[in-house]
Amino acid sequence: RNALRREMVTHDNKATARAVDALLNYETVKYFNAEAHEARGYGAAMNQWTEAAIKNQNSLSWLNIGQSAITNLMMGGALAYSVWGWSVGRFAVGDVVLIQTLLTQLFRPLDMLGMVYREIKQGLIDMEAMFKLLDTEAEIADAPDARPLIVTGGAVRFDHVDFAYDARRAILHDVSFTIPAGHKVAVVGHSGAGKSTLSRILYRFYDIGSGSVTIDGQDLRAVTQDSLRRAIGIVPQDTVLFNDTIGYNIGYGRANATQAQIEAAAKEAAIHDFIVGLPDGYNATVGERGLKLSGGEKQRVAIARTILKDPAILILDEATSALDSGTEAEIQDSLRAVGRGRTTLVIAHRLSTIADADEILVMAEGRIVERGTHGALLARGGVYAEMWALQAAEAESELMAAE
Repeated sequence: RNALRREMVTHDNKATARAVDALLNYETVKYFNAEAHEARGYGAAMNQWTEAAIKNQNSLSWLNIGQSAITNLMMGGALAYSVWGWSVGRFAVGDVVLIQTLLTQLFRPLDMLGMVYREIKQGLIDMEAMFKLLDTEAEIADAPDARPLIVTGGAVRFDHVDFAYDARRAILHDVSFTIPAGHKVAVVGHSGAGKSTLSRILYRFYDIGSGSVTIDGQDLRAVTQDSLRRAIGIVPQDTVLFNDTIGYNIGYGRANATQAQIEAAAKEAAIHDFIVGLPDGYNATVGERGLKLSGGEKQRVAIARTILKDPAILILDEATSALDSGTEAEIQDSLRAVGRGRTTLVIAHRLSTIADADEILVMAEGRIVERGTHGALLARGGVYAEMWALQAAEAESELMAAE
């Protein structure tokens, strides 16, 4: 029966996952007119669950029949024996009644005990997935002697860093660079070059294979994750918002932030006027994943959230790559204001957005192939210059097409 119950739970989890996946990606479902396909997929998953549930229930029914048969046979045997004893004068009528009463009082609790035992077993099977998750050891854990990160300036250093998500395919090869405190360093390169991996390593979502990453001389592996992540703020390419109010999403940057602090951050991100223009103001809900807001508005909320956090180190991970040129220019002004005075790592696709960086790193296949200022890299005529020329030509073509 345990195997049947596990099969039923597995199919139930699959059906639930299928439904949740379809609901979360409802726009894609509608884009491709795939409602019927998703309904069939969910129906098939539910059919598998139904079959498993029927098997499990049949097994339980046969078990109950067997248990009841044994109990009734024993009761019948005891009754027959006691009646026979009365007929031959061995037992009195009171003895017969006493025997039946005692057996009834005995077997009813035994039946209940069997039912409770089955319920407990089924509950434990249902919770196996949860227990397995709780027993899973964290891949990234604080060292026993880890100390809080003390940020004195916010200087970041990658020293001969190698990294791979999978041992069979290396992502970063001997990457070394330094971001002095308060400076802005940009990382550019084609897709798959390893740019965004740098931000994940800096947040210590993963540990590196070799080399070291330090902040103000403190190795990330020697400090607590909580203190590390409190010191870093990020504006990602794809801003994910909670299905709550705009005020809640901005306030998420700092626990127990006051309304005045939330509004001050929104003003710095140039989204306050938009918010107060909404019917519900800061209490307006943004919808699932922020679907009620445009891309630019979501990015401004993300910027305000980061301003409220007030981190010493800022990461801009292709924060404007999905926006149109007009919105991008407006957002860039806000990003420059946020990064002023902070150690900033910019991961960019559009080179025009990082021309003012103190240093630009050009990555290819997990290696830094060029580094320097915007002007120096253009003068060198290498990979960066080729990328700049290509993007300039694309921008000119778009401008001519618009005219």
